[in-house]
Amino acid sequence: MLRVVVLLSVLCALTYGCPNIITRSGWGARKVTCLKPMKTPVPYVIIHHTAGAACNTKAKCVAQAKAVQNLHINKNKWCDIGYSFLVGEDGNVYEGRGWNKVGAHAPSMNTKSIGISVMGNFMNRNPSQAALKAVQELIKCGVSKGYIRKNYIIKGHRNVFATSCPGNSFYNLITKWPQFNAKA
Repeated sequence: MLRVVVLLSVLCALTYGCPNIITRSGWGARKVTCLKPMKTPVPYVIIHHTAGAACNTKAKCVAQAKAVQNLHINKNKWCDIGYSFLVGEDGNVYEGRGWNKVGAHAPSMNTKSIGISVMGNFMNRNPSQAALKAVQELIKCGVSKGYIRKNYIIKGHRNVFATSCPGNSFYNLITKWPQFNAKA
């Protein structure tokens, strides 16, 4: 079964130019049954940071993804991890709620956005080049697969909720990305 999952991940990457996406089962996510389907393609991509520990190896990122899921379920009382995807500074993407389930990452935007959170705190530094590349490839992948509209808009979490997320440094960087629009 694991070989099939790995083969499908490789085929997806080759077909759609997707980054390496570690499935929920691949990183050991808790099983949940509460998720609602989301109508796609969505018009928005919301960029976050976890504001917690950074990770730069698969083993550390798996542990961090589990820690984020546990925080969201146990402390926030959400039914699952809030983000659609997590990105590690190892360059891997870790599936959260995925492409077609409503997230819990930005209250007014959950039903119409993909929430991508880079693991770490980016108040005073930017994510690694590997993480930035993975975020941008993930967005392109979502567009090519029909989950994100071609004319999508990128927003920082702070543009839709009173927060410092995705960190000052990272936020200043994403404001320069072509699809960024704080007001639209």
